[in-house]
Amino acid sequence: MELRTLGRTGVKVSPLCLGAMMFGSWGNTDREECIRIIHRTLDAGVNFIDTADVYSRGESEEIVGDALQGGRRENVVLATKVHGTMGDDPNQFGNSRRWIVREVEDSLRRLKTDWIDLYQIHRPEADTDIDETLGALSDLIHAGKVRYIGSSTFPASQIVEAQWTAHQRGRERFVSEQPPYSILVRAVEDEVLPTCRRYGMGVIPWSPLAGGWLTGRYRLDTEVPDSNRARLVPGRYDMSLPGNQRQLEAADALAKLADEGGVTLIEMALAFVIRHPAVTAAIIGPRTMEHLESQLPAADVDLSEEILNRIDEIVPPGTNLNPADGGWQNPALEPSARRR
Repeated sequence: MELRTLGRTGVKVSPLCLGAMMFGSWGNTDREECIRIIHRTLDAGVNFIDTADVYSRGESEEIVGDALQGGRRENVVLATKVHGTMGDDPNQFGNSRRWIVREVEDSLRRLKTDWIDLYQIHRPEADTDIDETLGALSDLIHAGKVRYIGSSTFPASQIVEAQWTAHQRGRERFVSEQPPYSILVRAVEDEVLPTCRRYGMGVIPWSPLAGGWLTGRYRLDTEVPDSNRARLVPGRYDMSLPGNQRQLEAADALAKLADEGGVTLIEMALAFVIRHPAVTAAIIGPRTMEHLESQLPAADVDLSEEILNRIDEIVPPGTNLNPADGGWQNPALEPSARRR
C-alpha cells in the first residue's frame, strides 16, 4: 500500500486509516474479533490507527492497546483524541489544561504505550481559549508523551485562529485536521480543505461512507435497512425528511455509477475521498471483518475523470445534500448565538 506524508511532519502513513470507534460497546463487543480485525488491517499494509477516549468510554482505546502488544506498536502511527465527556464531573470534559493533562495519562494507560503519535482535539470549545489548549498540548510534546497534535471538525476560521495563535505565542501547531467528508457531505471543499492545504496540514476525513449511506444498502427499490446508527440518530435516516430523501436518491444514482465503473459503491466512495489532493488518509470504521474486507480494496482504485465528473453532477462540489448530516455545527453559527 502506498504511503503518504502527514502534512509537513515527514511521517509516512497509509491512505486508509483504521478508525476504532466501532470497537467496544458502541459497536462490536467481541474483543477478540476486534483484535483480529486490527491485525488483519495491519497485515494488509495499513499503518495508521485512529481512536478516541470517548469511544465506548475508553474501551476502544483498551482494545487497540491490547492489539498492539507483541511488538506491533513500533510500526503503527497511533492517533487518539480528547474532548468528549468521560464522567459525571463537569470537568471531565473539554479542552482545558486541567482536563487534557489528566486525560492524556488515562489514554496512555489504556493504549498501553509510552507515547501518542497524534493527539487531537475532538471538537472546538467556545469557552476555552485556544491558547490554553495549545499551551497544554505543547507541554505534552515537550514532555515526550505526544509527538504531534491535531484538530477534528474545526471550521476554517478556527483552524486559522489556532495556527495564528501557535505562531504568535510560540506554541506547537496543529499538523492535521479531521473533518467529515464524503461524496454526500462535501461542504468542507469550500473552505476547510483549501485552508488545510495553505497551512500544510494533513487531512484525515471521518465518515467517508456518510454514516452507511454509501455502502450500497440504501437503494430506491429496497427497504431502508435497520442499523445501530438509525436507532441512535433516527432523524438522519427518516425518509420522510427531504434531506434524507435527497441522500437516498443520490446514493441510488451513485451505486448505479459504481456498477458502470466496475467497482463497488464502497470502493468508489473511499477512492473519491482519498483522491482529493488535500486528503492524507480516509478513516474507515469497520465493525466486522466483512466490513473491513469490503473497504481495503479502495486503496488501489483509481477513478477516471469521467466518473469524477459524473459524481459532481449527482452531488455538486461544496454541497451537503442534507445539512443536518454534515457533522458538528459550530455553536457560534447557531441562530441563538447570533441574536442580540
